Amino acid sequence: MTDAERSSPARWRRITGSAWFHLALAFVVVGALLSFVAKPYWVPSGSMEQTLLVGDRVLVNRLAYVGNAHPSTGEIIVFDADESWGAEAHLDEGPVKSALRWLGEVSGFGPSGPHTLVKRVVAGPGQTVACCTAEGAVIVDGEPLDEPYVFDDLAFEPGVLDCTTTPASPRCLPEVTVPEGRYLVLGDHRSLSADSAQHCRRDADNDSGCWLWARDEDIVGRASAILWPASRWGGL
Repeated sequence: MTDAERSSPARWRRITGSAWFHLALAFVVVGALLSFVAKPYWVPSGSMEQTLLVGDRVLVNRLAYVGNAHPSTGEIIVFDADESWGAEAHLDEGPVKSALRWLGEVSGFGPSGPHTLVKRVVAGPGQTVACCTAEGAVIVDGEPLDEPYVFDDLAFEPGVLDCTTTPASPRCLPEVTVPEGRYLVLGDHRSLSADSAQHCRRDADNDSGCWLWARDEDIVGRASAILWPASRWGGL
């Protein structure tokens, strides 16, 4: 064995034993976990109160919808909103802002993307949604939803302010069938949430172009637990 051959294992041990190698390895492992397994998400608004509060850090399960798994009614998802939601690209942030955004993604103490949202799934591809029943409930495939998590709902009073009165309740929506690969999502804080129905609430006669959708390809994962603050630890 030559001197070069004998020195190769020793050189490799020196490399793998260095602090810089361990730091680089840690970044690789963290990056892999964030990309493929789970990542923290910072809740930026009150649209999901009281389920999620402003400043909550939630754990997003990125494996929830691999393979043939898809979001179901009632699940809370995190997704990257496309341009139809008013998303703006952050192409000119500069290196400092880009670095701060990256740190926010890694730690969960900042935005997870240029326009990342958290909402509750009401219906998926092929399902038909309408609102409302005589009592004011959202209807999916002909059945009213039981939504005990809804907070501060839009005004609705049977016979006084409902879907038959003029003006109609702002809770009322045109009937729609969710397109393939799309999801209708709403916030739990209905009166505050900018969600799939935000434009339709202004014009309940618009039965096609007013809807916004969460797209299959833009879903980051399912919000599975509150990580922070410690007083709010728990599953979702």
